[in-house]
Amino acid sequence: MKYIDEFRDGERARGLARALQAEARPERQYRLMEFCGGHTHAVFRYGIPDLLPPNIELIHGPGCPVCVLPIGRLDMAIRLVCDHPEVILASYGDMLRVPGSKRRSLLQARADGADVRMVYSVSDALALARANPDRQVVFFGIGFETTTPPTALGILEARRSGLDNFSVFCNHVLTPAAMKAILNVPPGAQAGETLEVDGFIGPSHVSVIIGSDAYSFCAGQYHKPVVIAGFEPLDVLQSILMLVRQLNEGRADIENQYTRAVTPGGNRKAQAAVAEVFTLRPSFEWRGLGAIPESALGISEAYLAYDAEQRFDMVYQAAAGTKGCECPAVLRGAKKPTDCKLFATTCTPESPLGSCMVSDEGACAAYFTYGRFRQEAEQRQAEQRAEHRAARA
Repeated sequence: MKYIDEFRDGERARGLARALQAEARPERQYRLMEFCGGHTHAVFRYGIPDLLPPNIELIHGPGCPVCVLPIGRLDMAIRLVCDHPEVILASYGDMLRVPGSKRRSLLQARADGADVRMVYSVSDALALARANPDRQVVFFGIGFETTTPPTALGILEARRSGLDNFSVFCNHVLTPAAMKAILNVPPGAQAGETLEVDGFIGPSHVSVIIGSDAYSFCAGQYHKPVVIAGFEPLDVLQSILMLVRQLNEGRADIENQYTRAVTPGGNRKAQAAVAEVFTLRPSFEWRGLGAIPESALGISEAYLAYDAEQRFDMVYQAAAGTKGCECPAVLRGAKKPTDCKLFATTCTPESPLGSCMVSDEGACAAYFTYGRFRQEAEQRQAEQRAEHRAARA
C-alpha cells in the first residue's frame, strides 16, 4: 500500500490545491475536459472540485466506450442472438444492461431465452467456443485502444488453433478521432449550445497503448494542450496544475504526468497485433458525436472469417434513444448529468434509461455514486463562480 498511499497523501493534495489557487489567473476561465471516464469517477470520488479555484471548470467528455456506442449497434447484437439460437453471445458485463431500442437490453433478451453470457475477457469467449463446438460463439468486442489488443490476440489465437466457431462483433473505437471531432465542431451546436475546451486531461490506459505522441495533433493543429494523467487524486491535481501553467504561458504541449506507465511511442507489440487484425472503418457513428471519419476499427480482409458482421450478415439500422435522455449532450460535454430531468428520478443504476448511467465509466453513474459530495461541491462552485463574475464586473 506504500505507493498508493503516496498518491493519496492529504498534505500533498493541499499543497497542489494551494498552487492552483495561486496560479489560476482570476481574469480568465479554464475549461478542461477529462476524456477518460475513470478520471471522471476519480474527480468525484476524491472531492477534486472542492480543491479547485472557481474559474477552473472540469468538462466530462466521451470517455466511456460503452456509453458512446450507438443504440443501433446494440440492437444488432440483440437481433443476432435472438434470431440465431445457435449463437452464444459473450459480452462484458456493462454491455448487458445498456438499453437498446424500446429499452430492450441484452439482459432482457437473455430472460426471453437468448443465450447471452457475461465474460471477463476474450479468453473466456475462446474457452466457450472450445467447450461448445456445435455452437457459434460471438464475442462482443468493445472498447477504446486499451481493450483492442486483447481482441486482436483472440482472433489470432482462433486462427492458430483452427477454432472456426468463434467470431467477433467489432465495436472498437479510437480516442484521437473523437478528440478531433470535439475540436472540429462545437459539440453543442446540434442543440444550439456551444462548448469551448481549453485543454485535455489525457486518458491513462489508452495512452499506455498508443503513447503520448498520438496526441501531437492537438498541439500542432489546434493549439490545445494535453496532459496525460494517472488515476490517483494527486495525479489528477498535478495534471490540472500542469495544464493551467501551459495556458498561462500560452503554450500548447503534450505533457506526460503518468510517466510511470506511458511512453512517447506506446506499446509497439500491442500496436502491431492491432494493425495485423484490424483496419480503419471509413466512418462510424458515436452516440452524442454523430458519424466520425476513421474513428473505429473493423476486421481486416485477411481475418474476415472471424467477423461476425460478415458471418451472420448483420445490418446496422439507426435507432433513437429514450425520450428526454440527455446522454448525447453529456457525452459531448455540452451538459452535465444533473441537467437531465431523468437523472436520479426515473433513471438510476438499478433502472437505467441511458448508457451513461450503466457503465462504471459513465458520467451519470459517477454523479449518482458520489451524489451528495458532487452536489455540495457543485453548489459551492456555482456560488464561487457567481462571486468571481461579480468581482470581475
